[in-house]
Amino acid sequence: MDSRPSEAELAVKILVAGGFGAGKTTMVASVSEMRPLRTEEQLTERSIGVDDLEGVERKTTTTVAMDFGRITLRTGLVLYLFGTPGQDRFWFMWDELAEGALGAVVLVDTRRLADCFASIDYFERRGLPFIIGVNTFEGAKPYTPEDIRIALDLDPEIPVINCDARSRESTRQVLITLMGHVMTAMARR
Repeated sequence: MDSRPSEAELAVKILVAGGFGAGKTTMVASVSEMRPLRTEEQLTERSIGVDDLEGVERKTTTTVAMDFGRITLRTGLVLYLFGTPGQDRFWFMWDELAEGALGAVVLVDTRRLADCFASIDYFERRGLPFIIGVNTFEGAKPYTPEDIRIALDLDPEIPVINCDARSRESTRQVLITLMGHVMTAMARR
């Protein structure tokens, strides 16, 4: 199957960012209509003292470059999803991945909320429209989107949406919300 858009399709580059273990790889894979590209490597003892596994102790792999997937939201609109690496030692990839992106999803794990601040700062500094996807994890205390907005000190126009990164439909709703936010942001310019 040819994954390139036809001439009648609008191809949009979207980033999926967030902290280490927030579910970025899972989100891209759950919604991609093609087999996603993953650049995951096993965590080894070399990551001890470098990667904080508190709250994600069962995590055994990490994205070292990017994840890549594709979804057709509607006829004529194709999203190319680029999942960013979560640890700061791989952030040198972010500028390359962000080149040409129209928007981003910052995926949040409420058990490790502070891990998403770097992603939010990155997109705010660059003026790239983003939304917050609050990923649900078993055993995590539930918070309302307004609680998350306050905790992250977000502007009122930035959407905050609860999601399950494992669910194709939930991820699709996050992407639809992002595209609406991107269109609103573009209309303001």
